[in-house]
Amino acid sequence: MTPTPARTGLPEIVAHRGDAEHFPENSLPALEAAWRHDLRHAEFDVQLSADGVPYVIHDSNLERTTSSTGDLRLMMSGQLDGIDACEPRRFGADHAGTHLPRLTAVAGLMEGIPLARAFVELKRASLVHHGRQQCIDRTIEALAGVLDRCAVISFDAEACRLMRKTAGIPIGWVFTGNPALHLAELEDLQPEFAFCDQRGLPASGPLPPGPWTWAVYEVTDAGHARALHARGVSLVESMAPRRLLAELLGDMERRA
Repeated sequence: MTPTPARTGLPEIVAHRGDAEHFPENSLPALEAAWRHDLRHAEFDVQLSADGVPYVIHDSNLERTTSSTGDLRLMMSGQLDGIDACEPRRFGADHAGTHLPRLTAVAGLMEGIPLARAFVELKRASLVHHGRQQCIDRTIEALAGVLDRCAVISFDAEACRLMRKTAGIPIGWVFTGNPALHLAELEDLQPEFAFCDQRGLPASGPLPPGPWTWAVYEVTDAGHARALHARGVSLVESMAPRRLLAELLGDMERRA
C-alpha cells in the first residue's frame, strides 16, 4: 500500500478508529462512515480472542467500549460475537446493536469500497499474550482479500519486522516522544510509515527525513494539520476526521 495522492496543499487524513466522533470507535459504522465520506485512509486496532480470532477493538478489556466486561484475550469467539460494542458510556443507547466486529467483517466492508485503505494496528497486549507469529498469521488470513490495500502497524518494532518477513507488505512503526530520539530504530527498521504522537514533536522545524512517510496523531484542527504538513507530515490522524476534512477544505476555498 502506498499513500494515495493528497489534495493539493493538504495532508491526507487518516480516520483514527473510523469516524469515532459520530460512531462507536473501531465499529463497522464508524469505518464505513469514514470510507464513504471521501476519507481514503482509516486506522483500526486488532486483538485476538482466546481461540485466535482477530477482533477490531483497541483495549483487551471490554469494559470501556462495550456493554460487557472481561478480557477479550481469555474469551472464546462464540462469547464475543454477540457483544454490543456501542460505547454506552459515551453514546448511551444511540448506537445499541453495534456488534463487536471480527477483522474478517472489516475486510468484507473494504471489499465493497475499492478506494478504502487501512492501517491495521496489532496491539501489544495480544502480541504478548498470543505471541507475535500467531497474531500476524491470523491477521493475514483475515485480510487476505484486501491485503494489498493494508499496512500493518504496531508499537512493537519486532512485530513490524516479522510482518514484513511473513507477508512482505508495508509496515508502520508507532512511537511516542521526540522523533529525533528514535532515528536509530527508524533507520534500522526502514518502515514505509512512521507514526508519532503530536504531543512528542518539537515546537518547530521539519521532521527528520527518511524513506518513510510521516503520520502524526492525534490532530484535531485544520491549522495544526496545515502546520504539520508544512513540516513534512503527509498523513494526519484524527478521531474527528470528517470535521477536520471539512475545515481543511473550507480553508482551501477561502484561500482560493
